[in-house]
Amino acid sequence: MEGRIIGQVKRVNGPVIEIKGITDAMMRELVRVGPQELTGEVVKLSGTEAVVQVYEDTTGVAPGDEVFGIGRPLSVELGPGLMGTIYDGIQRPLEELLKVSGEYIQKGVSLPGLNSRKKWPFVPLAKPGDRLTGGMIWGRVQETARVTHRILLHPELSGTLETIQEAGEYTVEETLATLRTPLGLQPLTLRHFWPIRRPRPVKARRSLDVPLISGQRVIDTLFPLAKGGTVAIPGGFGTGKTMTQHAIAKWCDADIIVYIGCGERGNEMTDVLNEFPQLIDPRTGTSLMERTILIANTSNMPVSAREASIYTGITLAEYYRDQGCHVAIMADSTSRWAEALRELSGRMEEMPAEEGFPAYLPTRIAEFYERAGYMDTLSGEEGSVTIIGAVSPPGGDFSEPVTQHTKRFVRCFWALDRQLANARHYPAIGWLDSYSEYIADVAPWWEEKTGRPWSRLRGEIMELLQKEVRLQQVVKLVGPDALPDSQRFILEVCSLFKNAFLQQNSFDENDRYSTIEKQVKMLEIILAYWRRGSQAIKNGVTIVKLRRMKVIQDIAKMKLSVPNEDLSELDKYLSRLERAIDQMEAVYES
Repeated sequence: MEGRIIGQVKRVNGPVIEIKGITDAMMRELVRVGPQELTGEVVKLSGTEAVVQVYEDTTGVAPGDEVFGIGRPLSVELGPGLMGTIYDGIQRPLEELLKVSGEYIQKGVSLPGLNSRKKWPFVPLAKPGDRLTGGMIWGRVQETARVTHRILLHPELSGTLETIQEAGEYTVEETLATLRTPLGLQPLTLRHFWPIRRPRPVKARRSLDVPLISGQRVIDTLFPLAKGGTVAIPGGFGTGKTMTQHAIAKWCDADIIVYIGCGERGNEMTDVLNEFPQLIDPRTGTSLMERTILIANTSNMPVSAREASIYTGITLAEYYRDQGCHVAIMADSTSRWAEALRELSGRMEEMPAEEGFPAYLPTRIAEFYERAGYMDTLSGEEGSVTIIGAVSPPGGDFSEPVTQHTKRFVRCFWALDRQLANARHYPAIGWLDSYSEYIADVAPWWEEKTGRPWSRLRGEIMELLQKEVRLQQVVKLVGPDALPDSQRFILEVCSLFKNAFLQQNSFDENDRYSTIEKQVKMLEIILAYWRRGSQAIKNGVTIVKLRRMKVIQDIAKMKLSVPNEDLSELDKYLSRLERAIDQMEAVYES
């Protein structure tokens, strides 16, 4: 068996095992437990005893079984072959596990994260005599048609390159170069290992002033997310958290997608695993899996692996960030991860805090979201990790601990609304409870790219939506007919905005994705209707006349009828709107 004996099992409590007779174990050390060689991790040390959390079913483990220490923390294998692979929470490839153990994962099966037999077309980017420091790029591999994999020197290594192989095909285990370090010659391969709980080092953090464009209008225009930013998507069962993440994964302008299914239902993860390979990347026309890594950890898998899964995912994301990529992580859902923390904490008999969660829950949530950012990497590139975390509050109660603590550490909040979801309004992101703190940061980018006052337009429509909320309260008491035309027109414009702008149809070719130019022009038209219509009402035009203009019917359908490639029709709608209102005002003035 791999490793050295560090102790014997004293007590088994589900996935938590107490070890006695500890000799030289380390905190967070990877261990193998018993004759079945179950994978675990040391989480507590006290004198000659330790506590290990095991990432597999512990049925059959008995007191007295030997525990072997591996000598390193739980780490992921980083190199070519990650892209398009489906892993479990501790980076075991599920498709390879299926071949080895069948439909049900056998205990003690340990497989490498990367295929050690596959050969990759390596191209050297350094030469003998070059001085290399940690994180530098010394070669490249074309991993998929979309992804060029840059081979990075381990962040903790530095030295002079002694030898390097010529271009050719090699496996991830073959020595391709040797590095002269203060400790002697170090062989270099296409892969290296990194502990999942330790953030990978960077040179510097950048300001978050470039938005992650998703093509979803309610997100990009009302509640934008910056590249390298963090956002929470809270919502009850059936409100569309997973659907929203799927839409962002397909359409956002990130280079790499890491999707973490953390504690989700098995049938839901099955849908993800079946659908993602079928999704076509709109930029290349090939499968979306060519730039996606999936981590599947369903609710019936061992609870400890669920706790580790988000760290595995964020480490893979940081690795591609260090290569100069923009990575988006979909964590679905962090509530299930927090529940895993609660269960493990309870089994270790720690003092519970609110609703039974451990007292360190806020710290763990903060540690996860703090690993996002837009960075200057050690390789001299710039890359980002954007975290999009779904939260599943029981009963849709946003006051529960996970949602509340998450709000403290994210700068963007897309609150899913049950009423919108029931009305089949998707994305069901409510405009009253949602917010984004990136608006001031990304406004210069929007205004430079579109040439329009994006910040002012957004502020104007948000102000209208706030007015509509107050008016709806009055309408519930007295009905809409009791309001003057000027106030009824606010309701009219907001209704048009919700149906013609905020709601999107993922099955319509023109509507499932909107370019930033289309979004701004659509918003300009709706606000022009508001400004000109309000003035016309003051001049005596009735709201019925405004509502019956033929151009309004066209505006209501513009999201479906106008393609992203040709927006000239939107300019015509604006001109027709101006002419129609001019003609009505001329009649009333005469």
